[in-house]
Amino acid sequence: MQIQREESGSKGAFYIEENGKRLGEMTYTKAGDTRIIINHTEVSNELRGKSAGKQLVAAAVDHARKNNLKILPLCPFAKSVFDKVTEYGDVLDK
Repeated sequence: MQIQREESGSKGAFYIEENGKRLGEMTYTKAGDTRIIINHTEVSNELRGKSAGKQLVAAAVDHARKNNLKILPLCPFAKSVFDKVTEYGDVLDK
Protein backbone atom coordinates (compact mmCIF):
# COMPACT_ATOMS: atom_id res chain seq x y z
CA MET A 1 0.00 0.00 0.00
CA GLN A 2 1.61 3.22 -1.16
CA ILE A 3 0.75 6.49 0.53
CA GLN A 4 1.00 9.67 -1.49
CA ARG A 5 0.78 13.32 -0.49
CA GLU A 6 -0.64 16.33 -2.24
CA GLU A 7 -0.62 19.94 -1.14
CA SER A 8 -2.13 23.09 -2.58
CA GLY A 9 -1.81 26.35 -0.71
CA SER A 10 -2.67 25.76 2.93
CA LYS A 11 -4.55 22.47 2.34
CA GLY A 12 -3.13 19.02 1.89
CA ALA A 13 -3.85 15.31 2.05
CA PHE A 14 -2.17 11.97 2.46
CA TYR A 15 -3.98 9.38 0.39
CA ILE A 16 -4.04 5.82 -0.89
CA GLU A 17 -5.04 5.33 -4.50
CA GLU A 18 -5.46 2.07 -6.38
CA ASN A 19 -6.42 1.77 -10.04
CA GLY A 20 -7.17 5.49 -10.21
CA LYS A 21 -9.58 5.35 -7.28
CA ARG A 22 -8.90 7.06 -3.97
CA LEU A 23 -9.54 4.47 -1.27
CA GLY A 24 -8.22 6.32 1.77
CA GLU A 25 -7.54 9.94 2.61
CA MET A 26 -6.45 12.05 5.55
CA THR A 27 -6.80 15.80 5.04
CA TYR A 28 -4.90 18.53 6.82
CA THR A 29 -4.54 22.30 6.94
CA LYS A 30 -1.24 24.11 7.36
CA ALA A 31 -1.29 26.50 10.31
CA GLY A 32 1.68 28.77 9.81
CA ASP A 33 5.10 27.37 8.98
CA THR A 34 5.44 24.94 11.87
CA ARG A 35 2.10 23.17 12.35
CA ILE A 36 -0.40 21.06 10.46
CA ILE A 37 -3.90 20.30 11.66
CA ILE A 38 -5.34 16.90 10.75
CA ASN A 39 -9.01 17.52 9.96
CA HIS A 40 -10.43 14.27 8.68
CA THR A 41 -9.54 10.65 7.96
CA GLU A 42 -11.64 8.39 5.76
CA VAL A 43 -10.95 4.87 4.50
CA SER A 44 -13.13 2.89 2.10
CA ASN A 45 -14.56 -0.49 3.03
CA GLU A 46 -12.09 -2.07 0.59
CA LEU A 47 -9.24 -1.19 2.96
CA ARG A 48 -10.98 -1.94 6.26
CA GLY A 49 -8.92 -4.17 8.52
CA LYS A 50 -5.65 -3.33 6.73
CA SER A 51 -4.54 -0.55 9.13
CA ALA A 52 -4.82 1.97 6.29
CA GLY A 53 -5.92 4.79 8.59
CA LYS A 54 -2.99 4.16 10.94
CA GLN A 55 -0.63 4.14 7.95
CA LEU A 56 -1.98 7.53 6.85
CA VAL A 57 -1.29 8.94 10.32
CA ALA A 58 2.19 7.37 10.28
CA ALA A 59 2.90 9.07 6.94
CA ALA A 60 1.89 12.43 8.43
CA VAL A 61 4.17 11.82 11.43
CA ASP A 62 7.06 10.94 9.11
CA HIS A 63 6.43 14.08 7.06
CA ALA A 64 6.28 16.20 10.23
CA ARG A 65 9.57 14.79 11.51
CA LYS A 66 11.35 15.42 8.22
CA ASN A 67 10.04 18.98 8.00
CA ASN A 68 10.26 20.00 11.67
CA LEU A 69 6.48 20.34 12.03
CA LYS A 70 4.05 19.75 14.87
CA ILE A 71 0.68 18.04 14.36
CA LEU A 72 -2.61 19.01 15.97
CA PRO A 73 -4.96 16.03 15.45
CA LEU A 74 -8.50 17.44 15.50
CA CYS A 75 -9.81 14.38 13.64
CA PRO A 76 -11.11 11.90 16.26
CA PHE A 77 -9.48 8.93 14.51
CA ALA A 78 -6.06 10.61 14.23
CA LYS A 79 -6.32 11.76 17.85
CA SER A 80 -7.01 8.18 18.96
CA VAL A 81 -3.90 7.00 17.12
CA PHE A 82 -1.78 9.69 18.81
CA ASP A 83 -3.26 8.67 22.18
CA LYS A 84 -2.25 5.02 21.61
CA VAL A 85 1.16 5.46 19.95
CA THR A 86 3.32 7.30 22.47
CA GLU A 87 6.26 7.33 20.02
CA TYR A 88 4.41 10.04 18.06
CA GLY A 89 4.59 12.42 21.03
CA ASP A 90 7.59 14.24 19.57
CA VAL A 91 5.44 15.77 16.81
CA LEU A 92 2.24 16.26 18.83
CA ASP A 93 1.18 19.88 19.26
CA LYS A 94 -0.37 19.92 22.71
